[in-house]
Amino acid sequence: MIKSAITVSLVPALRGGPWVLWDDLSTSCRKAANLGFDAVELFTPGPEADGLEQALSENDLELAAVGTGAGKVVHGLTLTDPDSSVRASAIKFIRSMIDFGAQYKAPAIIGSMQGMHGGDRDEALRHLAEGLEILGSHATLKGVKLIYEPLNRYETNLFNRLEDGAEFLDGLTTDGVVLLADLFHMNIEEANIAEALQSTARHVGHVHFADSNRRPIGNGHLDVAPVAKALQDIGYDRYVSAEAFDWPNPDDAALQTISSFRRFFR
Repeated sequence: MIKSAITVSLVPALRGGPWVLWDDLSTSCRKAANLGFDAVELFTPGPEADGLEQALSENDLELAAVGTGAGKVVHGLTLTDPDSSVRASAIKFIRSMIDFGAQYKAPAIIGSMQGMHGGDRDEALRHLAEGLEILGSHATLKGVKLIYEPLNRYETNLFNRLEDGAEFLDGLTTDGVVLLADLFHMNIEEANIAEALQSTARHVGHVHFADSNRRPIGNGHLDVAPVAKALQDIGYDRYVSAEAFDWPNPDDAALQTISSFRRFFR
């Protein structure tokens, strides 16, 4: 059964980014549970979140995933940086996030930390493959997956389409890496989102639930029905997680998200 999740950011300095809830963990988890979400997805400065175990337990929630984006936006680290010492620090940071999430059986997500190439695409892809091999194998040892996210062309020049990401994963020796299908990015890059999901079903391991304008589903022009049907047809049974702007405010965005989730998946 497809499960619902909502994003919680614990980085106040990044307010305005695509995360729905911004309260402390206890408050955010209580709000998520009261609305009927199955899980929360966390964006943290690093591999820790005080009170997480208690907040999840008290509200009967799971941890869907942990984002690693602070490694890029806070610490300036990417897996494709030309400087080998920066790449090593990026791997170390992501490894720590894998360890953090694995305590709760949750995968870590690589999005912005993949970086970009500055002209030598082949070299950047070699660095990316090396990092994913190391980190995918580490995730496997920890009993979780590592999630790799193709981003739209304005955020990376590595892989923008799901099929390109899937073909890249096909070339890795580790099977510890899966794809994140972010509907916002896919709305920009894919000719047909449903068909893209069907053709990459072998690797889809997480879904970000946001409309065409990155507001909560129902506030843009994304045609969600065929997307939901495609996920059900491929037997997807993991999380559909709201990584969306908190528009018009966090509480209304959360309510809109769970209402849309129930409409399309229940």
